[in-house]
Amino acid sequence: MDVLDLTRLQFAVVTIYHYLFVPLSISLSATTAGLQIAWMRTGQDRYRQLTLLVGKLLIVTFAVGVVTGLVQEFQFGLAWSGFARFYGDVFGPTLAIEGMLAFFLEATFLALWYFGWDRLSRRVHLATIVVVAVGTLLSAFIILAANSFMQHPVAYELDPVTGRAHLTSFRELLLNKVNLAAFPHTTAGAVMVGGALLLAVGAWRAWSSKEDADAPAFGTLARIGAWMTVAGGAFTAITGDHLGKVITQVQPMKMAAAEALYSTTTGAPFSLFAIGNPAGGEPFFSLEVPNLLSILAYGDPNATVAGIDDLQAQYAAAYGPGSYIPMVPVAFWTFRAMIGAGMLAMLLALLYLWRARRGRRPDTWLIRTAMLLPLLPAAANSLGWIFTETARQPWIAFGLSKVADGISPGLTSGEVLASLLGFAAVYGVLAVVWLRLVRHLVRQPLSAPPAAAEDGAESEPAMCY
Repeated sequence: MDVLDLTRLQFAVVTIYHYLFVPLSISLSATTAGLQIAWMRTGQDRYRQLTLLVGKLLIVTFAVGVVTGLVQEFQFGLAWSGFARFYGDVFGPTLAIEGMLAFFLEATFLALWYFGWDRLSRRVHLATIVVVAVGTLLSAFIILAANSFMQHPVAYELDPVTGRAHLTSFRELLLNKVNLAAFPHTTAGAVMVGGALLLAVGAWRAWSSKEDADAPAFGTLARIGAWMTVAGGAFTAITGDHLGKVITQVQPMKMAAAEALYSTTTGAPFSLFAIGNPAGGEPFFSLEVPNLLSILAYGDPNATVAGIDDLQAQYAAAYGPGSYIPMVPVAFWTFRAMIGAGMLAMLLALLYLWRARRGRRPDTWLIRTAMLLPLLPAAANSLGWIFTETARQPWIAFGLSKVADGISPGLTSGEVLASLLGFAAVYGVLAVVWLRLVRHLVRQPLSAPPAAAEDGAESEPAMCY
């Protein structure tokens, strides 16, 4: 592997690892706020106990997410300085605002929420976690705007002297049609990941022991997680359909690569499964749904979908000689694996809800499967991003700058390999720490948090150790 391949691999490892925690932070913060609202409306103590448990899971996840996010940002200056020079004026404001949201707004109000149970009134205390939930969504929306520029550059002008991209309208950057389509799709995927984690935790504690006094509360948590997984899956499918149509408009090569469609086709089918190497042309066996790709791309079963060969000729004429075809096998299979993993998670959550209805004990195999369920939506999220980024190749910002132009000059393979191994080792330790902390938290008896002060009343400060 040359220095470019190693640098791309390093960025992929760091980014995918970081993104394992981002959707969890988004969904757990909203779930914590929802549970606290449920407690305040119903007065049921189980909701207060679950609020504190899910909030603790959020804190652990948020901490790891912030640390890994910092490494990702440092990479732009260390390994991708060419990209940073070209794109910095556009990317800089989004990174700055996202950093302030994560480090100041979210972290501050999360601390206020955790340490303010017996110091703040109920309404003020609830407001702190609501601010965290809203902050995570704003943070995701803003950073997705930066990525959406890479998919569909808008709100910029090129400096005729330096060739750098300058931001012309922050509002237009945020309202990029790719961002408006990607944000709800990303949020729905986050709901699936968080729901699957809560289902796994709840199912394990609810059914592992008959003597567990907290089993009823964890049964409630499992049902909440299952419904989140189902609802998130349904919304992911709906928003994914819309995102696919937007991507077809701005990056037709990406949709063609997803189907390994080399020839422009009217009423294009979609392969559910294929045998053979899609990069070599038509596979020798394919299980197809007629007209489905045309429906996914344009909403019309008789629409014409541009093929890879024709698009390659168009791009070569527009951008100059060279290959503009992404890694077709990667695009082809990650697209299907993403859909398959998400659908399987949704179906397993539905099965759990059916088998556990009216307090019945689900089958043992289903309980054990539910404990591994978070792996499916997490994989679907990661596969979706792998598809999104690799199927854009060779562009780093579509139509403007190529990936090969973005790496830092003078960077050596040895330097990249050493840093990659270092990151992998540190991230491996972080993964073990996160898993052990989560296991420790979910194995503890549910403890009631200190009572929040009544609205308008002053509370005595308590000692915290």
